[in-house]
Amino acid sequence: MLVWYAIAGTEKVITMAKIIQKHDECIGCGACVAIDPDNWKMNGDKADLIDAVVEGDTQTKEVEDLGNSKEAAASCPVNCITVEE
Repeated sequence: MLVWYAIAGTEKVITMAKIIQKHDECIGCGACVAIDPDNWKMNGDKADLIDAVVEGDTQTKEVEDLGNSKEAAASCPVNCITVEE
């Protein structure tokens, strides 16, 4: 996703990425939390995407900087995390 905004006559383009988790498929192994604690936290027996929008069993977060989210997604043993750039 691209976001445009203008400040004092200048334009800046920000590319937003999206992190998506199918929360009901999470087994709570904690790999995502260990790899990317800026975006993930444990909540009981499942991992939660910090500051996510929750729709049903899906958690979604738009970010400018993915940090270690690609690595977190790759480490998920049940592949319930996806990253869209």
